[in-house]
Amino acid sequence: MTTISEVTARVARGEITSERLTEDCLSKIKELNPKLNAFITVTADDALALARQADKEIAAGRRIGPLHGIPISLKDLIDQQGVRTSAGSLVRKEHVATEDAFVTARLREAGAVFVGKTNLHEFAFGTTSEDSGFGPVRNPLDASRSPGGSSGGSAAAVASGMSLGTVGTDTGGSIRIPAAACGIVGLKPEWGRVSASGVVPLSRQLDHVGPLAASVADAWLLYNAMLPHGDQIGDALDATSLKGLRLGKLSGYFFDRLDEDVERGVLDTIAKLQRKGASVVDVSVPHAADMAAIYLHLVFGDAAEYHARTLVSRPQDYTTPVRLRLEMARYVLAEDYIRALRGKDLIAREVDRALGRVDALVLPSLAIPAPPLGAQTMPVKGGSDAVRTLMLRCSQPFNLSGHPAISIPCGQTRDGMPIGLQLVGHKGRTPALVQAALAAEALIGS
Repeated sequence: MTTISEVTARVARGEITSERLTEDCLSKIKELNPKLNAFITVTADDALALARQADKEIAAGRRIGPLHGIPISLKDLIDQQGVRTSAGSLVRKEHVATEDAFVTARLREAGAVFVGKTNLHEFAFGTTSEDSGFGPVRNPLDASRSPGGSSGGSAAAVASGMSLGTVGTDTGGSIRIPAAACGIVGLKPEWGRVSASGVVPLSRQLDHVGPLAASVADAWLLYNAMLPHGDQIGDALDATSLKGLRLGKLSGYFFDRLDEDVERGVLDTIAKLQRKGASVVDVSVPHAADMAAIYLHLVFGDAAEYHARTLVSRPQDYTTPVRLRLEMARYVLAEDYIRALRGKDLIAREVDRALGRVDALVLPSLAIPAPPLGAQTMPVKGGSDAVRTLMLRCSQPFNLSGHPAISIPCGQTRDGMPIGLQLVGHKGRTPALVQAALAAEALIGS
């Protein structure tokens, strides 16, 4: 995969133009999208106009920064002025955004070139990206499999070179799950750090907006550009030293129901980090087994409120699985929702305690490799379980807690499908988390 970090210096030196990079991405979209269905809307004319403008500015010595002239995509929950925001649903097929979402505006100010809007699980209410009003997304590494979700089109776009970076959303793992399934990097920021203004919500309690990219350095560039004015930290970070890095391995629940190859890949990577100087201790989140119920009541309650009107007026425009899930969501009681809010606070405190004496937590990003499209269950240690349950198992705790988390590739299964390693950091210390991820990425790639 071509990385932003590799090409941005070449763009600055005039060795390659933004127009050429954008044409290459649009060519790959034309070639691959009929098979992968990663894009709902392709904005070719607008992208080429932005690229040519970027080339003029860079040639005139007015380069803004490392994203200037770089072609990226946006998950089709995120508003881009003058472009449809479908949320992967026929319910919103006529909706055209009148202004940019906050993150779109920030990336536009950074000089990014938008090539299109990516497909997703309808309204982000699923983990496989197969229930979309515009058809299922397919994994670029094996088109018979899911790319993960709900930001499946975003991950597929980067993994296949249809865009050099992208923006997704993450309510229960929807950045980290597809990043792991497609073998790329996905960064879920600390809750509230990146504005969700102008983004179609799933759960306002749990929604996060963040980047997916080919490398940790690229994810950092995108994340840094999405921050509010005055909050940017720097275009590049140096990897931390593995010697002295303190990692807390989340044992118990987080390793109880894993695919055999995923478990082997993650444990081998942790052992490798330990051999290179990192210290690893077992830590726990005592109420981990209660997280699914806490999460479900919050997401169902918030989703039921948002969709109340259209679920009555346009039920036929939802995909059947998502409509049924929303109809179930109507039965969440107020008392259950309030109890879930208390449970959310409890999980946040327990994650804080787990992080108490370590720099980051380490665990799988995704309990299974990318599942076949249509699969209802997958085999794991101890039997089999529902695909949706397995895909959320390792990621949803940190939507509840609000801690920053990143998924990086850490090997492959025997079938050649990617495995993801997840690092979770302290609130307010995202740069330190990214530096640890840079170090782990370098070691895994060595």
